[in-house]
Amino acid sequence: MKQSFKKWMLFLLVGIPSCIYAQTKYKVTSPSGKLRLEVATGNEITYSVIHEEDTMIAPSPISMTLTDGTVFGRFPRLKKKRSRSVNQTINPPVYKKSVIADCYNELTLEFKEDYKVVFRAYDEGVAYRFVSSRKAPFWVKDEQAVFNLPDNPDIFAATPKGRQIDGKENQYHSSFQNTYRHVPLSEWDKSRLAFLPVLSAKKGKERKKVCITEADLLNYPGMFLKADDEDKGLYGHFAAYPKEVAVEVRGLKEVVKSREPYIAKSEGCTAFPWRVIIVSEKDTDLLCSDLVYKLAAPAEGDYSWVKPGKVAWDWWNDWNISGVDFRAGINTDTYKYYIDFASRFGIEYVILDEGWAVAGPADLFQVVPEIDLKELVCYAEARHVGLILWAGFRAFDKDMERVCKHYAEMGIKGFKIDFMDRDDQYMIDFNRRCAETGARYKLLIDLHGTSKPTGLQRTYPNAVNFEGVHGLEEMKWAQPGTDQVTYDVTMPFIRMVAGPVDYTQGAMVNMNRENFRAIYSEPMSQGTRCRQLAAYVIFDSPLNMLCDSPSNYMREAECTRFIAGIPTTWQETLPLDGKVGEYIVMARRQGDAWYVAGLTDWTARDIEVDLSFVEEENIRVELFEDGANADRVGRDYRRRVFSLSSGRKQKIHMAPGGGFIMKVSVGGQADGGR
Repeated sequence: MKQSFKKWMLFLLVGIPSCIYAQTKYKVTSPSGKLRLEVATGNEITYSVIHEEDTMIAPSPISMTLTDGTVFGRFPRLKKKRSRSVNQTINPPVYKKSVIADCYNELTLEFKEDYKVVFRAYDEGVAYRFVSSRKAPFWVKDEQAVFNLPDNPDIFAATPKGRQIDGKENQYHSSFQNTYRHVPLSEWDKSRLAFLPVLSAKKGKERKKVCITEADLLNYPGMFLKADDEDKGLYGHFAAYPKEVAVEVRGLKEVVKSREPYIAKSEGCTAFPWRVIIVSEKDTDLLCSDLVYKLAAPAEGDYSWVKPGKVAWDWWNDWNISGVDFRAGINTDTYKYYIDFASRFGIEYVILDEGWAVAGPADLFQVVPEIDLKELVCYAEARHVGLILWAGFRAFDKDMERVCKHYAEMGIKGFKIDFMDRDDQYMIDFNRRCAETGARYKLLIDLHGTSKPTGLQRTYPNAVNFEGVHGLEEMKWAQPGTDQVTYDVTMPFIRMVAGPVDYTQGAMVNMNRENFRAIYSEPMSQGTRCRQLAAYVIFDSPLNMLCDSPSNYMREAECTRFIAGIPTTWQETLPLDGKVGEYIVMARRQGDAWYVAGLTDWTARDIEVDLSFVEEENIRVELFEDGANADRVGRDYRRRVFSLSSGRKQKIHMAPGGGFIMKVSVGGQADGGR
């Protein structure tokens, strides 16, 4: 009898958790009612995302494990539930539009274990984040972020090109630059990480899509995704905190040799990054998403001093100027030539890229003897041009405050910082410190060699550019088969959803697929001349490079004048047409002028652009379009200028790898064209 009683008690005790932690369900619906986030709590916390009647994310568990054994999200005990609705506007100082509608419904579940989970539903997507209310510091061992994707969808994702460390590829060390793979989820290589954002496309006729990324990442490792073993979906993966580092590559780079048994240190009361799921009914919805920006912490203080603009850039063209009587290179005479070029065309900045500081010591106070930096600053200021300095991550990190103070006092306008090449917690915090320190000294910050943006550009508007993109620099060393043209019509629907890119377009040597060659010292682009011009509208870059040689630009003055006049920030952005991996057409407005541009893949394409969104009755159109022989000679283009008072639909032909760009302004007369 006693034995039976013991067995009965053991059975009862084992069954207790399922009784105590009975599942409770909650729902958050977007303002339009189309999108809903369903949350369930029981033994764990799960969420799912439904668009109309389509399940975009099937029930997926979330949790956060601490090194002391505590698990946020396991056997949660609800303390309080709060809901609210927000309808407001954001007026960003630097962005692709001047007014952002910020409307969402929010659910906060606060639990007795000193944490809460906040869920938000917007019309364009959903997001959730953990928030700790612990007072004492703690360490995060790991985070469970699961994205279960029904029906084996197609995945568009890029993998890290991991650096070789001790004879093995290390995927945590990469420049976050790669083209996209497009495969069914079941065919994704489970040994490979994918860096964010990642795009999922449902099967079927409508092809609704989910773009997964993160926001408000300030002091926590960036998230990678991996495919689970059962092909149910993707799950988050994080680099552990660095423990032992070694210095490589001329003292400019660090390599993590060992890591701690945790991914992040927390000071206690901490709001962790948002996990963001953007849902699109049609591909063009992805081109106008503001969700990452809206979820980021707003800026504090005045940033009216931030002046984006164009940049004459030296490194891509390998300082190859011609027709001068001095030896071109990293020297004062060469940079005066760049400054004169910038001044002539109204280009706001010149970058001094790698080489102006002495290589080896990683000391930004040691300027090479061939450059008189103070003289160059004075020379540039007299011509209304600002100078920006390149800096390797390690050199900048060694003495950030003093470097910023010294060069700001000299008259330098900003820093382009490179070679971060990882996104563990230390490096993400480095990016934040760069922006914060730069802001104190009114310096622009261009974060090159880094991962995708997550809203830092809202928190610190002086952080204007982020690389994390397979930009034009890749054409200097591209392997055979590299398809930059297809990447260009894929990236805006995925990577650019996260924020601005440091793509560095503007090549004046333009080749078709057959004639393209990777040449380091005299590089070229894939596709047509008009494609390069169109990129200045399609790609979002507040600090936008002119990558080619000033000598080439001056030989192509018609194109250069047009490029130099294109704004780099906008009051309105409209996606007009497009399909991931095939083509894209966008319109952007600054003041009274609209700029409309398009890109195609390697397929020649005839499109019709409807300009009826321009409200003025009489408009002037300046159009650069692919020439009749652009499929053979990439630099072939035609410029036309004409007026319209009616008949707003314009038919345009794009060559394989081609593009077009037009400026639409109010009134004016046609002045011909070629």
